[in-house]
Amino acid sequence: LNDLPIEWHYIGRIQGNKTRDIARHFTWVHGLDSLKHAQQLNKYRGEDRPPLNCCIQVNLSGEHSKGGIEADLLPELALAVSRLPHLELRGLMTMPDPTSDRDAQAAVFSRLAASFDRLRAQGLPLDTLSMGMSGDLELAIAAGSTMVRIGTDIFGPRN
Repeated sequence: LNDLPIEWHYIGRIQGNKTRDIARHFTWVHGLDSLKHAQQLNKYRGEDRPPLNCCIQVNLSGEHSKGGIEADLLPELALAVSRLPHLELRGLMTMPDPTSDRDAQAAVFSRLAASFDRLRAQGLPLDTLSMGMSGDLELAIAAGSTMVRIGTDIFGPRN
């Protein structure tokens, strides 16, 4: 597989003791939610590899069990991450609550898209909105998603 142009994406909570492995083996990180983890990833990525593509995960549901930073902390973290030389801040990521309320899901996607637009207006060269999974990807795309995560449709439901 090392000879193939595969881009590996790390999706989910980042644990501090895993940052070395993530920095070495992945091309993308979708769950960045702290400056501490960003600094660790930057340190372990090193100069011998291209910058690690990162999406900051934003928790728009307020649910404490979900990863992600609060929306009001986003501008400060985005600016700090954009200054780290071995990371490339590419965009934002969110996961709405799993609910049958399609309007609530659409509202979460719209809020993240608005945050994305505000950061771009402040000069950050973001190009990726990572939002939408197998069950809600149409809503996410309608809100501006540029990257969807469709694992369930490919691999089936988790056991």
